[in-house]
Amino acid sequence: MYATDRGIEEFEERRADEQFATDYIAARMRAFVDLHPEFEDAVERFATWLARDDEDDD
Repeated sequence: MYATDRGIEEFEERRADEQFATDYIAARMRAFVDLHPEFEDAVERFATWLARDDEDDD
């Protein structure tokens, strides 16, 4: 297990019964980058990956 998996697992456990709109997720990502600008590149790459995730479907 990667160290980052612990946070992902915590997210799944705490928020398993919730659904989120994309505008909520985008706002939370912006708030995170505002608080932690050193992670801007990683968040940007993750957001781009999420946005383009369906491009590989053939």
